[in-house]
Amino acid sequence: MIQRIQSLYLFLITLLTLIFIKGNFLSFSERTGSVINVSFNGIMRYNVGQGQEMVEKLLPLSVLIILIAAVSLITIFIFKNRKIQLWFSLLLVILAAVFVIALFHVSFRIVSKFDAGIIPGFKLILPILILFFSILANRGIRKDDKLVKSYDRLR
Repeated sequence: MIQRIQSLYLFLITLLTLIFIKGNFLSFSERTGSVINVSFNGIMRYNVGQGQEMVEKLLPLSVLIILIAAVSLITIFIFKNRKIQLWFSLLLVILAAVFVIALFHVSFRIVSKFDAGIIPGFKLILPILILFFSILANRGIRKDDKLVKSYDRLR
């Protein structure tokens, strides 16, 4: 059902995760002047005058982004079975929390390894928004389930 508010939350989660596929998640600047970018492909280091080099691949983070987008889309379209939809929304909350923790872990690892400072950007807020919208979607699905169960008791 598209008219439910949790469907809007789930759609927003899908859009926000798709933003992470293109471009950089995080950017860091080292004291030497080089820039470190964390993107969908991995950690890239741009040295002054030398070009770019791949520091590390981040396959688990990339898989996590695709999983979050897929689970949120699946959760939208299984509205006829609320019990399964509730489990998928709970899985989405867990995946979003793991995504936030993984990004914090990667950023702290880069800061300590390269002695770099983070460059602020709008994508810093997006993982928190994904987690927030997934919690709201889960609450909305639970609320709908309780409402339908209360109507079944009245019959």
